[in-house]
Amino acid sequence: MNLVRGVTEVSHSTFNLHMISLWVCAAIGVVVFGAMFYSLFAFRKSRGAVAANFHENTTVEVIWTVIPFIILIAMAFPATKSLLTLEDTSDPELTIKVTGYQWRWQYDYLDQGVSFFSNLAATSRDAIKADPHADANYLRDVDNPLVVPVNTRIRFVFTSNDVIHSWWVPELGWKQDTIPGFINDAWTNIPKPGFYRGQCAELCGKDHGFMPIVVEAKTREDYETWLTAKKAEAEAAKSGADREWTLDELVERGKGVYGTYCVACHQANGQGIPPAFPALAGSAIATGPIEGHVNIVMHGKPGTAMQAFGAQLNDVDLAAVITYERNAFGNNKGDLVQPSQIKAAR
Repeated sequence: MNLVRGVTEVSHSTFNLHMISLWVCAAIGVVVFGAMFYSLFAFRKSRGAVAANFHENTTVEVIWTVIPFIILIAMAFPATKSLLTLEDTSDPELTIKVTGYQWRWQYDYLDQGVSFFSNLAATSRDAIKADPHADANYLRDVDNPLVVPVNTRIRFVFTSNDVIHSWWVPELGWKQDTIPGFINDAWTNIPKPGFYRGQCAELCGKDHGFMPIVVEAKTREDYETWLTAKKAEAEAAKSGADREWTLDELVERGKGVYGTYCVACHQANGQGIPPAFPALAGSAIATGPIEGHVNIVMHGKPGTAMQAFGAQLNDVDLAAVITYERNAFGNNKGDLVQPSQIKAAR
């Protein structure tokens, strides 16, 4: 029924400007329609009213020109102030790059050495169909939320890898389009810890509705703890790419990667949704030369819906998901791809 008031300075400014404009419009409506209805009632023909005959009234014309002009000028001041505040992304304490993908978000903490993807959290759709109220945040949870410190001026830079997306968290007070080949920016400063949820606000394909955003604001101390853990996780992923993995290890990890990145198109049973999303079970790719399988997963296939996952997944996860696809759905090839092979193929 109305705008979300939000938690940030920008959201409060936007909300207050909206309410001022709303009440000004309401007041104008009351005056105009009040005068109209009074005239229709008090000067109707049945009461003997006779229409006046005049050509113009300079005084009235001046009044109904000057008053709207004054109203517009008065409203321009708070509107301009809010717009300038919204667009001022200078002097950030932290800069985060946001990249839209079909259908997930990538967050890069510039100068921090931390980067990860945020996907729709796995939720049983069968369970939701059985009880639509089983999960209050159905389709609004992610596996990796964007974590930020409170009371920190944060600049976001936005772009996209494929189509136009739009990053929107109502409680921050703005949304920003992510457009391939372009950089947009915005800023925020969240004053209190908590979870703030949003979603992609630009129709971006068949899974547009499965692209939520979760921002988790932490205290400075908790944020630093999280950041240290994320850096350690990134280092562990790098070291994992240099060791030899067993088939069972890769298949187990690959099953999780497949469930996050591949299941929407190729389905849990590997049967796909032909013709747009072909089956993996018994396919020439998943059972053919391993080099071809690596190539299509890393680089995609032009002219089809198959994305390039080389930039989205690390060496370990790429090796794991390819190995899983070659040894699941009845394929049972018995071969595997080591992370070192993916690293060499980049």
